[in-house]
Amino acid sequence: MLSVDIKQRLGAFSLDVQFVSKAKVIALFGRSGSGKTSIVNAIAGVSRPTAGAIRIDDTVLFDQTRGIWVPPEKRRVGYVFQDGLLFPHMTVAKNLTYGQAAVGIEGTERIDADKVIAVLGLRDLLSRHPANLSGGERQRVAIGRALLANPRMLLLDEPLASLDDQRKRDVMQYIERLRDEFGIPMVLVSHSHDEVARLAEEMVLISDGRVIQTGAVEDIMSRLDLSPLTGRFEAGSVIRATVAAHDDQYALTTLAFTGGTLLVPKIDAAVGDVATARIRARDVSVALTAPTDISINNVLHGVVRDIRRETGPIVDLQVQVGDALILARITRLSADKLALRAELPVYLLLKTISLDKKSLAFA
Repeated sequence: MLSVDIKQRLGAFSLDVQFVSKAKVIALFGRSGSGKTSIVNAIAGVSRPTAGAIRIDDTVLFDQTRGIWVPPEKRRVGYVFQDGLLFPHMTVAKNLTYGQAAVGIEGTERIDADKVIAVLGLRDLLSRHPANLSGGERQRVAIGRALLANPRMLLLDEPLASLDDQRKRDVMQYIERLRDEFGIPMVLVSHSHDEVARLAEEMVLISDGRVIQTGAVEDIMSRLDLSPLTGRFEAGSVIRATVAAHDDQYALTTLAFTGGTLLVPKIDAAVGDVATARIRARDVSVALTAPTDISINNVLHGVVRDIRRETGPIVDLQVQVGDALILARITRLSADKLALRAELPVYLLLKTISLDKKSLAFA
């Protein structure tokens, strides 16, 4: 469990945050300059708050009232930065073992280095130097080094920010495997909807140094009132589903959830496995009657729960489908033509689905 209750003045910026999370992966989400990195710096001990307390499980890292301050090197907190910060004169193998030597871990307590190397796919990189690695490879090494220091928690400060889309997807697969193989709690700093939906269970929404909302990723992302902070263009919904079937002929997978089924490109997952689907609001169309003779395979029936009308051509809808809340973004003209209102039954047409399978990549 991570408990953070701190205040800190950083020049003209003021940090005043409180949250508690038991999630395996918690995301600190917000725009640039909102205070996300300042929070992880305080957890790591890189900076010292002026008031409050920080605790991981039963270990108090900082408590101003009680005069407790654990120095960063004794916190057993792994910190992975945006650019990895590997030692350029060391091979990958030496970079990996540096963390172990620095904290002086007894052999019986060490995380299995061979397992870390295997999970992160580093075996073929061990003799190389950082200058001869791609950005994604450097980040995998940085994560491995932090993990081999036997941390009680990993802090990932936008570890994918400097990577291109393909390498982001690659590294996310490895982070998923770490999450599932080692069970070490992680704090992920991000302003990417896809990263948060794919990796995190809970999120803390940060704005101007304050916590706006905490909760399950799917709950926060589906709230219309929070869309100005979560990002209207990338706004969408997260659905937790189960792999129901595979269609080898058409290379498709069926996902089942309380509101029906979703047909997606085939993924490498077993029937019964848990999956996460992120549906962007702008990829959802709305109809009053069940459409026929169309190419779209995903049609869900639901009820409008909320409508957000603002100046401009766009209207945002929140539609309940089973236990899930799905956002749709349509034009104000379309909303008026359909006479959309709260409690009106509608059909949602899902054009594209971004899918992540826990601990398995896209097929």
